[in-house]
Amino acid sequence: MIMSRPDPSVAVRALKSAAPYIRMYKNKVFVIKAGGAVFSDEMSTRALIEQVAILHQVGIKTVLVHGGGPQLDNLQATLGLETRMVNGRRVTDQKSIDVTAMVLNGLINTRILAICRELDIEAIGLSGVDAGLIRAHKRPPVRAEGSSETVDYGFVGNIDSVNVAVVNKLLEDGLMPVVSPLSADSNGILLNINADTVAAAIGGALSAEKLVLCTGAQGILERAEDPSSVVSYTDIKGLKRLRDEGALKDGMLPKAAAIENAIRGGVRRVHVISYKSADSLLAEIFTNEGTGTLVVADLTALTPAEQLSASGA
Repeated sequence: MIMSRPDPSVAVRALKSAAPYIRMYKNKVFVIKAGGAVFSDEMSTRALIEQVAILHQVGIKTVLVHGGGPQLDNLQATLGLETRMVNGRRVTDQKSIDVTAMVLNGLINTRILAICRELDIEAIGLSGVDAGLIRAHKRPPVRAEGSSETVDYGFVGNIDSVNVAVVNKLLEDGLMPVVSPLSADSNGILLNINADTVAAAIGGALSAEKLVLCTGAQGILERAEDPSSVVSYTDIKGLKRLRDEGALKDGMLPKAAAIENAIRGGVRRVHVISYKSADSLLAEIFTNEGTGTLVVADLTALTPAEQLSASGA
């Protein structure tokens, strides 16, 4: 039998092209947020965690924040509980908050940690409740956007502050925090918080180099009904224009608010990518072309190379 040796040049070229980014981002802080849809099956969960593992292993200080919407919807349906969403945000009553804690802290967080163990990532799971990581208060009733209806979101929290020392201590010890977006108020009442909001708050508190939002969409769309209309790069003014034009709908509305808060809070770059695209996280971080949408404070902050690659030149 004659065996041919695989051509190593492809791997060598990939390593050489990634090396400048590894040097640039070593010891920098990245916050990665993944929605619950990523964790709907073992294959997509493993694919994401394998990519996160590479970031962690090349010296990037990585914080992973996860959601759990689809899993929560399924369990609530099984228990006969209604799911209600308003402007992309979940209404959470007393029964729902108990189910939320079960799904986020008990199911998804633990499954992520199990895969991290297999991949030799020293990860530690925590929620906003742990060590007062996320301090929050119950959101008061608000008027729904574009409606005269007043909505009481129930046991949903607005963030007051992030205890950044908790996360920094874990990162300094070489651990990767895996954060569930659950918190509590000063009276110990559990509160559900949108995972994008939590990721943005943590990213801002850490002055993170990057916040990456892994979602089902290819990125932010110019036209919500056209999946091919991905916006390659934009800034806060551009986000406002898209919102005013009605291009941002449902779950993209809280994402847009989180992106703006993250950038105003000190995050340098925010990326919106699809977890459905193979190795999209690594491609977004370690290539100049990227895969989704890059958002910055102002377009003048983009380097000429970033603008050329995003325009397809």
